[in-house]
Amino acid sequence: MSHPILFRDVYTVSGSHLDVLVHQGKIVEISPHGESTHSSTALSGVEVIEGEGGLLSPPFVDAHFHLDATLSLGRPRLNRSGTLFEGIQIWAEQKPMLTEEDVYQRAKELLHWAIARGTLAMRTHVDTGDRELRAARALIKLRAEVAPYFDLQIVAFPQDGYLRHPRGVELLTEALDLGVDVVGGIPHFERTTAAGRESVALLCRLAADRGLRVDMHCDETDDPQSRHIETLAEQTHRFGLQGRVTASHVTSLHSAPHDFAAKLIPLLAESEIHVVANPLINITLQGRRDSYPKRRGMTRVDELMAGGVNVSFGHDCVMDPWYALGSADMLEVAQMGLHVGQLTSLAGMRDCYRAVTQNPAKALGLSEGFSGERLTLNAPANLILLDAKDPIEAIRLRATRRVVMSRGHILSRAPKSAATLTLPDEESRCVTFRT
Repeated sequence: MSHPILFRDVYTVSGSHLDVLVHQGKIVEISPHGESTHSSTALSGVEVIEGEGGLLSPPFVDAHFHLDATLSLGRPRLNRSGTLFEGIQIWAEQKPMLTEEDVYQRAKELLHWAIARGTLAMRTHVDTGDRELRAARALIKLRAEVAPYFDLQIVAFPQDGYLRHPRGVELLTEALDLGVDVVGGIPHFERTTAAGRESVALLCRLAADRGLRVDMHCDETDDPQSRHIETLAEQTHRFGLQGRVTASHVTSLHSAPHDFAAKLIPLLAESEIHVVANPLINITLQGRRDSYPKRRGMTRVDELMAGGVNVSFGHDCVMDPWYALGSADMLEVAQMGLHVGQLTSLAGMRDCYRAVTQNPAKALGLSEGFSGERLTLNAPANLILLDAKDPIEAIRLRATRRVVMSRGHILSRAPKSAATLTLPDEESRCVTFRT
């Protein structure tokens, strides 16, 4: 059992200045800073962590990732065009080379990066087009291994098309039977628009029959006529899946006419469909056929949020056939989403922080220890201490994650960010990155 830990002199996302005591995996005392009842004095072996005015926050949640492909950059070649579809082709060339051990090791390394950067939950998609489902088996094994300290959800993702792949239906069903958590889809990659609509209906029925959630790659294209998101909303109503369906990417909405967006957004809110934008990847892959001006491709985050839709950000890729960069840092994702979405008001910047914390927690159906901006007594102690005074500063600085705690256990520590300056005609001095 972990020893008691007192976070002293910390701020919460909502701005409260507190001391917080953690014991036996839960938050057991929350007191205004300097007014603690000091229950810790009744406990032995209390570790005091001086927050120094830092931000004690719920952990980050990555709503959309591809662990099966991560850290595979250059296998078997690089994406020269930088397009989504060359990435899909390269991944198709790589799939026959996959082994369970290779997928497991790369995915495990990426999770270690993510944990050190404050992420304690993730939804990963796994390609079910592999005829032996090696990647799915590897991620199911990894999910069980990390379950004591990390929440990993797996989506059965038919990368080559649920209906287009000759065994797409069979393999996706087999993946669910193995224990994959969520039903995925990619309607815009089916052979025709009609086939895409059919795939949405079939997959929603499958999820309803099994009592599962849905997360579809939906309209990840610059084509404003790609409107499978509308069908997804319709089928959500048809099968009573409200609150259990996520539409990922929805980049076509970036280019769609305003009248369509004005009709669609209230429908998404009514259907309780969650939307996940992937700022780093959407702006990299989309608009590749444009000259100038170039579309950036990210969906209408500001309008969706204003319309009452729960919008999250995902990292999507790190060093794989689609994206050569990335470090599993959700503050980098939030920062890019803020810039591309022009979410520069105080409320907008705070919304970007919510898009990597409580919003994805809601989309994934996570409960205590992940959602909300206020700490809760007796909730699981899933916490990160950031070297920033508030969420906006955390995004601005991509603040150091000084402590990452899962269920009362400290998984990662890092020193405060600082540099020692030695300038001509001046004495050496230490400058922290918060000044």
